[in-house]
Amino acid sequence: MEIEAAAFRRLLAHFDQRSDVQNIDLMNLAGFCRNCLSKWYRAEAEERGVEIDYDQARERVYGMPYDDWKKINQTPASAEQLASYEKNKPKE
Repeated sequence: MEIEAAAFRRLLAHFDQRSDVQNIDLMNLAGFCRNCLSKWYRAEAEERGVEIDYDQARERVYGMPYDDWKKINQTPASAEQLASYEKNKPKE
């Protein structure tokens, strides 16, 4: 479990260093993004009896409040990115 936790922290540090990589790029290439990771984090916490709301989980993943991260790092998605997302988005 220690190794898994360390790998998770390393993934978050990598995302911090690569704030230029947009969530839509992650979704289009890997099928998940920082928001997905936040949802998984929250779900796993709740499974273990730890209450964390979505905003708290996103702050953990983004390293700051989500709205702040968006203002600093998020760029508008291109038509090509949006088309790719619509074609490949996960089925609910």
